[in-house]
Amino acid sequence: MTLTGILAAALIVTGAPAIATDDVRVHTGAIDGARYRVEVPSNWNGKLLLYNHGIYPPGYVPEEIELANRAEAKPVLLGEGYALAASLYSKPNGFSAREAVHDQTALLAWFDRNVGRPEQVLTWGASGGGLNAVLLSERLPHRIDGALAMCGPVAGGSALFAQALDLGFTVRTLLAPELEIVRIADPGANLAKAHQVIAKALESPDGRARLALANAFADVPGWSTAHHPRSADVAEQIRQQTKFVQAVYDQLAWGAHRADLETQAGGNPTGNTGVDYRGLLARSSERDLVNRAYRDAGLDLDADLARLAAAPRAEAGKAAARWLGRVGTPTGRGRQPVVTLHPIGDGVAPEHERTYGDRVDPGRIRQLFVNRGGHCQHTAAEELTALRVLRDRVETGRWPSTSPERLNAEANRFGPEFRFLYDWLHGEPGTAAPAFRRYHPDPLPRAV
Repeated sequence: MTLTGILAAALIVTGAPAIATDDVRVHTGAIDGARYRVEVPSNWNGKLLLYNHGIYPPGYVPEEIELANRAEAKPVLLGEGYALAASLYSKPNGFSAREAVHDQTALLAWFDRNVGRPEQVLTWGASGGGLNAVLLSERLPHRIDGALAMCGPVAGGSALFAQALDLGFTVRTLLAPELEIVRIADPGANLAKAHQVIAKALESPDGRARLALANAFADVPGWSTAHHPRSADVAEQIRQQTKFVQAVYDQLAWGAHRADLETQAGGNPTGNTGVDYRGLLARSSERDLVNRAYRDAGLDLDADLARLAAAPRAEAGKAAARWLGRVGTPTGRGRQPVVTLHPIGDGVAPEHERTYGDRVDPGRIRQLFVNRGGHCQHTAAEELTALRVLRDRVETGRWPSTSPERLNAEANRFGPEFRFLYDWLHGEPGTAAPAFRRYHPDPLPRAV
């Protein structure tokens, strides 16, 4: 659940000059097995941006530790005088909320000793790193001054893995009873089988309808393209949903991330005993797509919901569930301001923002949305604009206007290079105009 292969160019924006490489001191090393990278400009303004990376797939490690979600933002922030820092975490792959908090805390202590104690610390991150940023701000209330969570499952790890379980349970019950969704013996083989089942299901109206039902329980939107509007075609919407699931949620539902989580938790931390799937569907943002898909296929939706109601369930271990709730689920309590940024067509559902936001004092949170499909598909201009909303709140004690009109005007101040967007899921580069809009998602169908 991270973005790779994004452009790594140093660009200049009006009013925010980039900084020459010679004017930046770079520190690299490792603390307790966690590699880190720190960049400090010669004109350091005494402020630190501590970046949190997302959930890397098994075996992947970036060549250079990420200091921002969009490479274009990095020289701008250095040019403004910010120091940038990030840990790769001692466990860079999979769900690493515990390691992220520990290793970022250690890196902050290293920064204090070796660079200087910052007068302001903002933490930010994208995808799973958005969740880590919120968790870090809650764990360090006297050091973190504000958090920006971008496109993250900020309702928490318990909710995220429950979504993946509901999705996997539905596919197993309706399409492939041989699939394992907990206590997976061979994650690689199980994942390969799931991909085969999904590919076959996409070939028929019946299969697509059942995939739409599974995807709806995770609130995966039928829109995953960054450069095109949501399709009106039912089959195309289900294909876009499923492409996201196969790229992002597959490891959470059937593969190594699920198995690794259970190892960390000492058992299964999420189950579905007592879950009413008819009720979940009624609360899903994608229920209309499901109804249309079943109608087009001539299938009986009530019959499939009855099959789900009668199917054997997975029971969560109490200790494992407590572990995941403790290390990976934000409470919403704290004193720092929080900004969230999310595409409304993100497969890591924007409903996470509503569920998390309902836990937070409304006076210290602002939730921003862009009208676009795809996971983390916001431009550098939009991300820098969101970061400045947080900065202004921290430095003035008051929220600036977050009307879409003002935010889009602010993002338009950046040059066209900062509107570049690579749709990594569909392999399509392009430019995107600022697309902030008002949006009010419902809560997740099943918040844990």
